[in-house]
Amino acid sequence: MYCPADISLIRQHTKTCSNIVPEANLFEDLDLDSIDAVDIAVRMQKFTDKKLSPAEFKKIRTVNDVVEAVYGLLG
Repeated sequence: MYCPADISLIRQHTKTCSNIVPEANLFEDLDLDSIDAVDIAVRMQKFTDKKLSPAEFKKIRTVNDVVEAVYGLLG
Protein backbone atom coordinates (compact mmCIF):
# COMPACT_ATOMS: atom_id res chain seq x y z
CA MET A 1 0.00 0.00 0.00
CA TYR A 2 1.29 3.47 -0.90
CA CYS A 3 -0.34 6.28 1.04
CA PRO A 4 2.23 8.79 2.34
CA ALA A 5 1.33 12.34 3.31
CA ASP A 6 2.56 13.53 -0.10
CA ILE A 7 -0.50 12.06 -1.75
CA SER A 8 -3.11 13.02 0.81
CA LEU A 9 -4.58 15.33 -1.82
CA ILE A 10 -5.27 12.29 -4.02
CA ARG A 11 -6.69 10.32 -1.09
CA GLN A 12 -9.52 12.83 -0.77
CA HIS A 13 -10.78 11.79 -4.21
CA THR A 14 -10.68 8.01 -3.74
CA LYS A 15 -12.70 5.61 -1.64
CA THR A 16 -9.78 3.50 -0.45
CA CYS A 17 -6.09 3.95 0.02
CA SER A 18 -5.24 0.44 -1.15
CA ASN A 19 -5.51 1.38 -4.83
CA ILE A 20 -3.14 4.33 -4.47
CA VAL A 21 0.12 2.93 -5.78
CA PRO A 22 2.89 4.78 -7.63
CA GLU A 23 1.92 3.42 -11.04
CA ALA A 24 -1.84 4.00 -10.64
CA ASN A 25 -3.24 6.17 -13.40
CA LEU A 26 -5.24 9.01 -11.87
CA PHE A 27 -7.98 8.82 -14.47
CA GLU A 28 -8.17 5.15 -15.43
CA ASP A 29 -7.29 3.42 -12.16
CA LEU A 30 -8.53 5.95 -9.60
CA ASP A 31 -11.48 7.27 -11.61
CA LEU A 32 -10.56 10.92 -11.15
CA ASP A 33 -12.00 13.41 -13.60
CA SER A 34 -10.77 16.75 -14.92
CA ILE A 35 -12.30 18.66 -12.00
CA ASP A 36 -10.43 16.40 -9.57
CA ALA A 37 -7.22 17.02 -11.51
CA VAL A 38 -7.66 20.79 -11.27
CA ASP A 39 -8.38 20.45 -7.55
CA ILE A 40 -5.18 18.45 -7.10
CA ALA A 41 -3.20 21.12 -8.98
CA VAL A 42 -4.67 23.85 -6.78
CA ARG A 43 -3.86 21.88 -3.63
CA MET A 44 -0.31 21.31 -4.88
CA GLN A 45 0.04 25.05 -5.35
CA LYS A 46 -1.24 25.75 -1.84
CA PHE A 47 0.94 23.02 -0.32
CA THR A 48 4.14 24.17 -2.04
CA ASP A 49 3.33 27.88 -2.37
CA LYS A 50 4.46 27.57 -6.00
CA LYS A 51 2.50 27.35 -9.22
CA LEU A 52 2.67 24.31 -11.47
CA SER A 53 3.07 25.32 -15.12
CA PRO A 54 0.34 24.24 -17.54
CA ALA A 55 2.89 22.10 -19.41
CA GLU A 56 3.89 20.29 -16.22
CA PHE A 57 0.24 19.91 -15.21
CA LYS A 58 -0.53 18.15 -18.51
CA LYS A 59 2.27 15.61 -17.87
CA ILE A 60 0.73 14.36 -14.61
CA ARG A 61 -0.95 11.03 -15.21
CA THR A 62 0.04 8.77 -12.29
CA VAL A 63 0.33 8.94 -8.52
CA ASN A 64 4.10 8.94 -8.90
CA ASP A 65 3.85 11.92 -11.27
CA VAL A 66 2.02 13.84 -8.52
CA VAL A 67 4.66 12.95 -5.94
CA GLU A 68 7.49 13.91 -8.28
CA ALA A 69 5.78 17.19 -9.17
CA VAL A 70 5.39 18.10 -5.48
CA TYR A 71 9.03 17.30 -4.79
CA GLY A 72 10.01 19.26 -7.89
CA LEU A 73 8.10 22.30 -6.69
CA LEU A 74 9.62 22.00 -3.20
CA GLY A 75 13.13 21.27 -4.44
